[in-house]
Amino acid sequence: MKTAVIYWSGTGNTEAMANAVAEGAGVSAVQVAAFSGDVAEYEALALGCPAMGAEELEDSEFEPFFAGIEGKISGKKVALFGSYDWGDGEWMRLWVDRVRAAGAEIVGGEGLICNNTPDDEALAKCRELGKQLA
Repeated sequence: MKTAVIYWSGTGNTEAMANAVAEGAGVSAVQVAAFSGDVAEYEALALGCPAMGAEELEDSEFEPFFAGIEGKISGKKVALFGSYDWGDGEWMRLWVDRVRAAGAEIVGGEGLICNNTPDDEALAKCRELGKQLA
C-alpha cells in the first residue's frame, strides 16, 4: 500500500512523532513544505500537525495544504497525529471530523496526540499507528 507521512512541526515535537509513525509504516516522513507528490496516488496518509493558537491547525503552511487535499482523501486510510501544549485536544477532534466528512477512513482511533515532547510511550504509539496505517 502506497503510504505518505506528511507533517508540520514548529518545535520538533510533531516531527519526532512523524518520524516514529514513518518508521512504523516503513516510509520516510516529509515536511509539508517539501511534499511534492499528489495525494491521489496514495492509498494511505499519515498527517501530523500540532495545535496552534486557539486549538487549530498551523495556518500558514499546513491548513492551506490540508484544505487543498480535503477533496482528494475520500476512500483513503488516514491517520492523524500531533502535539499540543494547552487545551484539551479540540483541534484534533475537529480535524478528525473534517477527515470523516471528506469520506476518509480514520486509522488508529480518534487521532494520536501527546502533550509537548513525546516520551518513549508516545513514540511507541506513533510506531504502532504507522504499522496500522501501512
